[in-house]
Amino acid sequence: MNKKELIKGLRDKGIKEEILKAIQIIDRKNFVSENNLEEAYEDHPLSIGYGQTISQPYTVAFMLQELELKKGDRILEIGTGSGWNAALMSYLVGENGEIYSVEVVKELAEKAKEILGDYKNVFVFNMDGSRGLAQYAPYDKIILTAAPKQMPEEIKKQLGDGGILLAPVGEYMQKLIKITRKKDKFTETEKGDFIFVPLVNKSQ
Repeated sequence: MNKKELIKGLRDKGIKEEILKAIQIIDRKNFVSENNLEEAYEDHPLSIGYGQTISQPYTVAFMLQELELKKGDRILEIGTGSGWNAALMSYLVGENGEIYSVEVVKELAEKAKEILGDYKNVFVFNMDGSRGLAQYAPYDKIILTAAPKQMPEEIKKQLGDGGILLAPVGEYMQKLIKITRKKDKFTETEKGDFIFVPLVNKSQ
């Protein structure tokens, strides 16, 4: 499959044009491992080493769509991984937006910092993200690309008023949970079943 075919497939599944444009511009091929280059445009996850993956393009696109990103948004991402999702969000929120991305695997964090070096609004932190990144809160949007067993309350509190949090929650098969905050009221909706790598919590 080539990039054009991938984008057509995503469009046929209901992904909006602004997300497709980001995927067209921010090439997944630049974020996959060298031994997976031929599969860069296949709509499935690929290993990036250290027990982690670059997610299926449809999953990435669907989650970005559900985040309802706006220009200027401040975003917390738990699980930088390859850096592709952070790069897509950087494009979608524009130069006045900010992406704070946390990665627990040192080697992946260092590689992501290198590949995202030209993205001036993306900040990568090598740390345990299971408690979020409170020092830069509140955030307009929060996205978890690894799955906690339960929704982390500490991360939830870092969501600003009017914000959206998206997280796959559970063990093997997860429910994608979308949380919206209005003042002190949090509303949860389920957005389907997905499979993600587990969120690493070093304190457990």
